[in-house]
Parts: sequence; C-alpha cells; structure tokens
Amino acid sequence: MSVIDFYDQLSPFYHLIYPDWEASVQRQSVQIDAVVREVWGTQVRTILDATCGIGTQAIGLSQLGYSVTASDISPRPVQRAKQEAAKRELTIEFGVADLRTLASSYREPFDLVIACDNSIPHLLSDEEIRVAFGEMYRCTTPSGGVLISVRDYDSSESAGTKVVPYGLRTDGRRRFLVFQVWEFYGSIYDLSMYLVEDNGQSECAVHVMRSKYYAVPVARLVELMTEAGFRAVRRIDDRFFQPLIVGSKVG
Repeated sequence: MSVIDFYDQLSPFYHLIYPDWEASVQRQSVQIDAVVREVWGTQVRTILDATCGIGTQAIGLSQLGYSVTASDISPRPVQRAKQEAAKRELTIEFGVADLRTLASSYREPFDLVIACDNSIPHLLSDEEIRVAFGEMYRCTTPSGGVLISVRDYDSSESAGTKVVPYGLRTDGRRRFLVFQVWEFYGSIYDLSMYLVEDNGQSECAVHVMRSKYYAVPVARLVELMTEAGFRAVRRIDDRFFQPLIVGSKVG
C-alpha cells in the first residue's frame, strides 16, 4: 500500500487516533504558536503546512490568525480538511503536493513551512529526506524557517515486532479499538494500523491500513536539515507531543 493509499483509506478514521481530536487541534496550535514566537518572534504570518492530513495543525493555526496554506500527498485527507475548515468558516488554501517536489507547487515563499505528526519518516532514505528539506528550503522566505515534529525512535526498537495501543474510541454509536503493529527490518519498519469497529451488531468490522516508515534518529534529521541549507537547526523537547526540530533560512 502506497503512502497515498494509506492516508486515503485512513482519512475517515484519522480523528480516532486522538482521544479528542477537537481538543488536540486547539492544543497543538497553541503549542506550535508558542515555539514560533520564541524562535522567530512575530515575523511569521504565512505558513505552509506541507503534510496537512485532515487539517489538525492547519485548522488550529488558521484560527490563531495565521495565513495558512495546506497540502498533502494524499487527496482524500485534503478533501476532508477542506470540509473541516469550511465548517469553521476558515479561509485556507488547500492543494495536493509531494514533499519531494514541493517548490513546483508554490510560486510565492512562506514565512514558515511545517510538517508535523511524524510525516517525514515516510521518506525511506536520507537522500529522499534531504531532497524534501531542500524543497522546504526553497519554499521559505529569507529569515523564515521550518518546523517539523517526529517520533523519537529508540535504537532498541530496530528489531522484532511491537504492538502500539491507542485505546478505545467512540464515534457516535460506533466503538473502535485502535492499535498499530510495527515490524522492524533494521531501520525500516512495516506499520499496520488496525481499527476494530463495533456497531453493536453480532459481527465486528476490521479496517487495516499499511505503510512503511524509516526509523530515522532525530540527530540525523538535524544533520540533513542543516545540509539542506537551514541554520541554527536544533531539537526542542517537552513543548509538543513529539520532539520538534526547527531551522532558519538566513537571508
């Protein structure tokens, strides 16, 4: 299953990853805003969310007053994000774009480019990540920057199989048991996302989406971002649900 297919199929269920998606939208935007102000002051007004999914970060940042443009490689999450933004009467420009060719989709640069929720490790090699960071650099204004959030992979995880429980979620009258299974082959692992749906009938439905990830260390991402041209690249902990990496473009 390609990354596009994975997120297209996950799109109707994506909010179930969070115990309360609406609360997460608000909380994450406030957390990102605080880091943005700390690193770049008040000069950031335009943001490109380059891996927007169903709009978790883009919606909240738009509600805080940023001018947000959002894109994703998968069209169905983008369509849902459009619907979610319309419900909230937000003006966000949405599009479909690949991180590896991002600059070809946008003529005007942005003060900040973001890619959150461990989206970068869908790129399965250092070279693919380096290319994506280069595209993000080209999409950034002088004195602007980039912000990503990623999982802090433990080196002990790079072997065997791991079950990652998310818990029980309720969506209307339906209940979902949500969990992931990771199968490692060195630094690459296969991820299977399971949603067991119980609608109160005698039989349950099982939804399974599969993808691959690169368990790339945060320190290596810092190096790759620096190689792409960003300066003052650093890791920031304990400000978001995942480690953040920020870097600035020197004009």
